[in-house]
Amino acid sequence: MKRQSRRDFLKKSAMMGGAMALGPLGAATAQEASAPPMCIARWKGAAASTPEAIQAMAIQLTQQAMAGLGGMGRFVKKGDVVWVKPNMAWDRTPEFAANTNPDVVATLVRLCLEAGAKTVKVGDMTCNDNKKAYPASGIEAAAKAAGAEIVYLDENRFREVEVKGKRLDKWLVYPEIIESDLVVNVPIVKHHTLSKATLCMKNYMGVIAGKRAQWHQDLPTCLCDITAFMKPRLCVLDAIRILTANGPTGGNLDDVKRMDTVAAGTDIVAMDAFGAELLGHKPEDIQSVAAGFKAGLGQIDYRKLALKELEAA
Repeated sequence: MKRQSRRDFLKKSAMMGGAMALGPLGAATAQEASAPPMCIARWKGAAASTPEAIQAMAIQLTQQAMAGLGGMGRFVKKGDVVWVKPNMAWDRTPEFAANTNPDVVATLVRLCLEAGAKTVKVGDMTCNDNKKAYPASGIEAAAKAAGAEIVYLDENRFREVEVKGKRLDKWLVYPEIIESDLVVNVPIVKHHTLSKATLCMKNYMGVIAGKRAQWHQDLPTCLCDITAFMKPRLCVLDAIRILTANGPTGGNLDDVKRMDTVAAGTDIVAMDAFGAELLGHKPEDIQSVAAGFKAGLGQIDYRKLALKELEAA
């Protein structure tokens, strides 16, 4: 049976009077069900010290993490429109680890196109001015060179949708993102002053507009609501560099630690649990991770999954 696209789903829903109230599809294909739910690729070769060596390592780790997960063809079908959603919210260059590694993003763009995607879009609702954050992050240039369409999110284009969550009934969401056939959630692992960590679930704050500060009144529940609405199918966690303190903005190289790791998975709670450990936390001590597990959004003990671990050199 042909997998129904988000666009087809939304069109059919519109006919019933509720198009924009519905989130992305989360149904697994037979291929998705039989493949591993999570793959961690770690660098075990010579230390990468030059920009060129770090770039090559990031590309290789991303390729291997996706290959270990079953390949991008597990998620992307010919003609799909894909949205790659990095963290590119800050006017910081890559070495400060405030934004997703640009080579991880560019590699995912290329893999999507090679798998048959018609269009791959890259964009984020930034905190700093996007005309500064996009180029500073290095993602704009790298993703464009890989064939992506760079989208500067316009606040006037956000639409109120029915999230139907415990805390979020309705909220402003960017329509092009939820209308895509696939959203690839690709955050960097980093510290956050208020939530201790910003990982995959929190990266979905970049698909919404409005008074985002209100979410911090009950951030774990809001993150569960938006995650359930987005129905994640693929998350890729960038841990080439991680930000260990003074997040989410960073700005001090002393707070940056090289982990030389990329993980890919279909279980967003498991991915965030792994990211929490990279930051030195127990997963249950990160409120959003604990709340996601309690809400049935994934497995907090990622080692219980059919986990695949790879070493690259």
